[in-house]
Amino acid sequence: MIDFSLTEEQELIQKNAKRFAREYLLPGVLDRDQNSIFPVDAVKKMGQLGFMGMMVPEQFGGSGLDTISYVIVLEEIAVVEAATSTIMSVNNSLVCEILLKWGTNKQKEKYLYKLAKGIKLGAYSLSEPQSGSDAKNMKTYGKRKKDYYVVNGTKSWVTSGSSSDFIVLFCITNPNQGSRGVSAFIVEKDLKGLSIGKKEEKLGIRASDTTQLYLNNCKISSENLLGKEGDGYKIAMSALGGGRIGIASQAVGIARASLESAINYSSERKQFGKKINSFGATQAKLADMATGIDAARLLVWKAAFLKDSKKKFIKESSMAKLFASEIAMKVSTECVQIHGGYGYIKEYGVERLMRDAKITQIYEGTSEIQQMVISKELIKFQ
Repeated sequence: MIDFSLTEEQELIQKNAKRFAREYLLPGVLDRDQNSIFPVDAVKKMGQLGFMGMMVPEQFGGSGLDTISYVIVLEEIAVVEAATSTIMSVNNSLVCEILLKWGTNKQKEKYLYKLAKGIKLGAYSLSEPQSGSDAKNMKTYGKRKKDYYVVNGTKSWVTSGSSSDFIVLFCITNPNQGSRGVSAFIVEKDLKGLSIGKKEEKLGIRASDTTQLYLNNCKISSENLLGKEGDGYKIAMSALGGGRIGIASQAVGIARASLESAINYSSERKQFGKKINSFGATQAKLADMATGIDAARLLVWKAAFLKDSKKKFIKESSMAKLFASEIAMKVSTECVQIHGGYGYIKEYGVERLMRDAKITQIYEGTSEIQQMVISKELIKFQ
């Protein structure tokens, strides 16, 4: 028999996450969105609560929890502010997880503890102007010089690019080896020759900064190499597999916020002398929204369970992200529709949910990329 109930510890973690989101994120959420204000104090508080390194063992400063607990917290954060959940997701899934799996003991002592504690913030830099989904087509090049690499190039779409302290950076170190010529490094943002480009003006998740990085003859010590030279592409793809579980959970949170807003509004709004939640058309929308959200969450939890069980989860994480992101977009759009004209103005905040939902279909692999991953996994076993 499959038990879908949470443990007492997970229920407590969920309760704490919900309280934090309501008390620390809800006030000012619309202002941060409108003015693209990074939630500095909230990120520090998440570190104090153990949310910035949830799956990192306690010996390295983390909470030592499972992936299920992580996605539970991430969903609660995303219900109130998707932008903050993005910051949390990147630090956990794409930075701490990489250091935990591929970092040396020295690297873990120097970087992982501070990241897991929320003392420092991490960023993940894979994409480039000409290579988004096609990560193998990167041009940033690191030339080996004895015990260091000289790196030149431009990186794009770096979440927390201007607010982070440490960056997991990918570049070509052997141009003739294709994906096997990619290497990964952990670098500090004050590295000489590293500069931050303009902050992108985004449609959604506006409180999370997204920038370009420019590397001009940056000297990166070989001690900063993650794994072995040539392991970079493997490191990047394995991290994205776990990261997609987080993004799927974020999508569920956005969808849940949309449903809750739609239920509340339709219970109060009257037309033709009746509350609009008494109309069959509204009821059908709410039913479909709720069903989609529950289905998406189950996919997320299944992928998280497989990951915690040390089983293959790449197909399931892509399924979760594909479906949850589509549901987030659908449900947030229906939420705006139920609100009518009020849904189209910023005062009610539901248009923000629709704007935030869109990115879940794009980053950490577009919906089309997820379909490719799923189909390849299916065909592999034929």
